[in-house]
Amino acid sequence: MSILSKNIIHFNSSPQPSFNKNFDLLFDDLKSNQTKGYTNWILSDNTKQIDRFYAIFDDFKSKHKTEIESDEPLFKPIYHAIHDGFIDHDLKIACYTDHQIFNRFHKYKIREGYSNGQALLLKTLKELRPGDYVTHIDHGVGRYSGLEKIESGGHEQEAVRIIYANNDILYVHINSLHKISKYVGKEGVDPKISKLGSDAWGNLKRKTKAKIKDIAEDLIKLYAKRKTMKGFAFNPDTYLQTELESSFIYEDTPDQIKAVADVKMDMEKPEPMDRLVCGDVGFGKTEVAIRAAFKAVVDGKQVAVLVPTTILAYQHFQTFSERLKEMPCTVDYINRFKSAKQKSETLEKVKEGKVDILIGTHSIVGKQVKFKDLGLMIIDEEQKFGVAVKEKLKEFKLNVDTLTLTATPIPRTLQFSLLGARDLSTIQTPPPNRQPVNTELHVLNPDIIKEAIENEIYRGGQVFFVHNRVKDLADIKEMLLKIVPNADIALAHGQMGGDHLEEIILDFVEKKYDVLLSTNIIESGIDIPNANTIIINNAHWFGLSDLHQLRGRVGRSNKKAFCYLLSPPHSTLTQDARNRLKTIEQFSELGSGFNVSMRDMDIRGAGNLLGGEQSGFISEIGYDTYHKILDEAIAELKEVDYKELYAEETTKEDRDFTRDCQIETDTEMLIPTEYVKSINERLALYTELNDVKTEAEIEAYNQRLKDRFGEIPLPIIELYEAIRLKWVAKKLGLERIILKNKLMKCYFIQNQESIFFQTGVFDKILAYIAAYPVNSAMKQTGNYLILEFKHIENTLEGRRKLEHIISYKP
Repeated sequence: MSILSKNIIHFNSSPQPSFNKNFDLLFDDLKSNQTKGYTNWILSDNTKQIDRFYAIFDDFKSKHKTEIESDEPLFKPIYHAIHDGFIDHDLKIACYTDHQIFNRFHKYKIREGYSNGQALLLKTLKELRPGDYVTHIDHGVGRYSGLEKIESGGHEQEAVRIIYANNDILYVHINSLHKISKYVGKEGVDPKISKLGSDAWGNLKRKTKAKIKDIAEDLIKLYAKRKTMKGFAFNPDTYLQTELESSFIYEDTPDQIKAVADVKMDMEKPEPMDRLVCGDVGFGKTEVAIRAAFKAVVDGKQVAVLVPTTILAYQHFQTFSERLKEMPCTVDYINRFKSAKQKSETLEKVKEGKVDILIGTHSIVGKQVKFKDLGLMIIDEEQKFGVAVKEKLKEFKLNVDTLTLTATPIPRTLQFSLLGARDLSTIQTPPPNRQPVNTELHVLNPDIIKEAIENEIYRGGQVFFVHNRVKDLADIKEMLLKIVPNADIALAHGQMGGDHLEEIILDFVEKKYDVLLSTNIIESGIDIPNANTIIINNAHWFGLSDLHQLRGRVGRSNKKAFCYLLSPPHSTLTQDARNRLKTIEQFSELGSGFNVSMRDMDIRGAGNLLGGEQSGFISEIGYDTYHKILDEAIAELKEVDYKELYAEETTKEDRDFTRDCQIETDTEMLIPTEYVKSINERLALYTELNDVKTEAEIEAYNQRLKDRFGEIPLPIIELYEAIRLKWVAKKLGLERIILKNKLMKCYFIQNQESIFFQTGVFDKILAYIAAYPVNSAMKQTGNYLILEFKHIENTLEGRRKLEHIISYKP
């Protein structure tokens, strides 16, 4: 003890003062430190946050010019986070943390595993077993039969082997893996295996394309109308916007940052925005909406927020009001809980422009609501509204910016986004410390109900019990009181008087009841973090997105949450109902809303997407391939049928003129077996590499490979070069490159009608050949125009040659 006591070290320090988001205080404190000779450091691992400080202080200095003499910076940034700020009086340094200045929660850094996207990719690929059905976009449906080494010009390469009808084999080079996808059609229905070389697949593809084009025409017309309509181009962010975003007490997830940036970018364009933000329940979509709404208000525009239920209107009103309480912004709401007098007062204020943000149910798009200057419409869960409301929304969308939020986009909504007629942002990253909801399927059993309710009450939580028939609710309440006599049970359904219903919900929020027995009125957006168990009776009556939404009512805090799905014995249910329940149990991971929706497409056979006649095509070609064909059809519509409408997009010189370019070489390019032994792992790595889009992504991929398997062998470097060659080739309108025996043949787009041949890029290629005729030539063979180069040793040289053309100035 005596030895220890001699070695006590005293730190002459004090904790970071509390500023409570008051920047005047912070500014004065930093100035005072500077005067005393202290150095100010602000620590944050978020570069955007440091930029915000600079913006806030610059703004502050311009407002108080006369009071500020020196131009010396107030603080120095350190791009690293610590848990608590401090002032060291001996060293004369003040270290302040951004999260304490902004009153945020500070989350400790946890080592990250796979991101959701990577995990999903590996999962679906590992599911690809020999014998599984796959679809090749050019050749049709076959069976996957593993990876195989093939020889090309004396060098080894690797390919995926697919077996077609009559045991014909197709080898797909690893550079073309994106052309294959696992077959996803209607469950339990085996697809018809295609025959290589027959016209059947080509005809089916053509028919599908024609059908897609018919459907897409309506969407494109709507899009065209939107393009010609003048919207309002909002101004870039102001100091106020920065302050609002800094005051968010949680850390933005990367997806949230991207979604907010996408929305703002759309709002700043002159044409009306139509963006769908798809994020799982509780993943922070509302925050995206609040920031967009405030951006509109700062520019003097009004915002309408359309929600599906009365209670949600009230809850959104509370959330928006709380977030915007320190901002120059008025928020109000209309719903059936308000008296006629209160409603007409609110509507009068809206008309006069005294209400900036109005929240309400479908009546908000009714004739009696007159906005003075509406600039943004936010729609929560669009699929919950009827046809009449949706038609009304279409009119709004033509000249008002529209932002739609959804947790599980119904197939049709998803389809609109995939058609490019509206833009899509997905938020798949869960907030920190959020845990997946434990989901269990059971037959109605009093013991399970008793255990679930008692366990939740015992740990201080509350329970939702959902039964979707109003007339049975009294009987269910009686049953529950017999099972758990000590529980306080409240009853809620949509046929109650507005005030009474609101009172019950608020009492439940204030923990006056243990159990809320209700219909699915609680489905949309009710936020009660203390309720962490939900029991859904007769779960087979609900649709997939309804079940997903209901389950999203729990697990909104860092407590483990439980969802019990009660249904009659499985043998008595329809196949579709069984599949729905199985899906919701399977996809209980966080961020699975998008997967649930994709799965919904499988269960419905994807046929109801855009009308029943589609189902035939989709079950024959598989869901993923349907999407690839859909993409091709859209590209053709843009480049041929509607080239005037999309001229700005299609005639840009710095763009890809082909969707894909097939590379064939006699170079050794593969992931050697001795480097990665597992076939599944190699296939996963090939697929991941096939999806990279930028040099930075190649660098990151290379680093991951090096960390896991060691020094990168030459054949993998060659794979990278082939990808880089493909990128350059697509900018020059090339569909195929064959590089063998030092001769490089480049095939231009086969379609002679293509807009590419009228661009400056093609003129530049012709000028280049005229200037360098010795080793380059242009030939026409059959339907193809071919550009040839001699003395090209490898893909790297080939790429440099094509880059030379791009940079050539005639």
